[in-house]
Amino acid sequence: MMENKTGKGKPISRRSILPLLGSTLLIPFLGFGKEKVNESNNPDNDNSDYKILLRPDGTTVKVRANAVKQANLVKKNISNKSFLKWLGKDSESK
Repeated sequence: MMENKTGKGKPISRRSILPLLGSTLLIPFLGFGKEKVNESNNPDNDNSDYKILLRPDGTTVKVRANAVKQANLVKKNISNKSFLKWLGKDSESK
C-alpha cells in the first residue's frame, strides 16, 4: 500500500461533511450575537414606576407613580353616583 506523503491525513468524505453542515445550522440557536440589556438600570422600561389611571372619557392613561404621589387630592372617597356623574353616565338619564 502506498501511504500519503503529504501529511494531510485522510481525505474529506461526504459522510464527514454532513455533521459539519448540520452543526452549523444550530449556531443561530446558541445566541452568540445577542447583546445583554440590563433593564433594571433603565427606569423608562420599568413598569413598576407607572400607574394606570382612568380618564373621564373612559380611556386609560399610563402615568408615572411619582406624578401621582405629588398630585393634589380633591376628594378621597366618592360614591358611585358621583363617580358616574364624573364619567358622564348619570343613572337618571336611563
